[in-house]
Amino acid sequence: MRVDQFDFELPNERIALRPARPRDSARMLVVRPDSPEVLGDRGVSDLPVLLNPGDALVFNDTRVIPAQLEGRRLRGDVSAGISVTLHLRTAPDSWRAFVRPAKKLQVNDTLLFESGDTALSATVAEKADGGEVLLAFDRSGPELDAAIASVGHIPLPPYIAQKRPEDAQDRQDYQTIYADRDGAVAAPTAGLHFTPQLLKALDARGIEQHRVTLHVGAGTFLPVKADDTQDHKMHAEWGEVSEKTAQALAAVRARGNRVVSVGTTSLRILESAAQASGAIAPFAGETSIFITPGYRFRAVDVLMTNFHLPRSTLFMLVSAFSGLETMRTAYAHAIREKYRFYSYGDTSLLFPQDGAQ
Repeated sequence: MRVDQFDFELPNERIALRPARPRDSARMLVVRPDSPEVLGDRGVSDLPVLLNPGDALVFNDTRVIPAQLEGRRLRGDVSAGISVTLHLRTAPDSWRAFVRPAKKLQVNDTLLFESGDTALSATVAEKADGGEVLLAFDRSGPELDAAIASVGHIPLPPYIAQKRPEDAQDRQDYQTIYADRDGAVAAPTAGLHFTPQLLKALDARGIEQHRVTLHVGAGTFLPVKADDTQDHKMHAEWGEVSEKTAQALAAVRARGNRVVSVGTTSLRILESAAQASGAIAPFAGETSIFITPGYRFRAVDVLMTNFHLPRSTLFMLVSAFSGLETMRTAYAHAIREKYRFYSYGDTSLLFPQDGAQ
């Protein structure tokens, strides 16, 4: 499909720079493509009554790490500033990363990152297209994790970082309350709306809660530069669906209830784990699944997700789920009704269009 079919105009003032407080006070646009009332304006706190007892929410329990590193490139007597965003760990001492500026960077260059008493260095082991490199660090495992935590910054999305710097509040705001497994460089933002009170209300309603993991990579921020979707390359991300979760979701489906994905990241790992029959199998490994209109969803019945960038792979995904024209109408409504967009913005609850499953 042509990428320009997924374009739309978003007024700059609709981009949220801080989350709603409390988190579950955000607005939620309910989208039912095959209902007489396609769009409904609700709030996140309404989620329990919009779902049925026995339905199951699936959360991504990844934890955002401070993966934005600001440092210097060293080569002989030459030193230059460099910005690094880690996006995929490949070994205890190695990460794939995006760097800026990348043009003059060479294999075997040394990168140095310093903060306080911590000095972390890395060697450029490989250089690929698009500013991507493989970095081999001077330490590994938990020692490397501690050093990154010391010198790194929370990698706020570009549309926020361009308007204000990261601060101490972001370390709390840009993390779900159930984050448990370190490894993401971007938050699974639909999950940012949940509070202990909302989780208790869902439990009281009889709605199950299950966990999967997808360590969201920096590739989620990359624009689609191709003119056609078939020419776009997705970057791999690591994820896991445990046997326990796979069995629990099978039981949900068997009794006629619905699997509700909290966020596109949960959806992508569930769809990566799904078999042709629709059964969800245990899964652990990398996925680069790219979902566009025409895809048939096997594992997910309802999707809760924030509002996404124009021409992005995520807007393509929601268009595959609820229909391109429906989503264009929904986004036009959200803009007109002054919903807040992107990572810190409001959210939507999407039901599938006929034929998407």
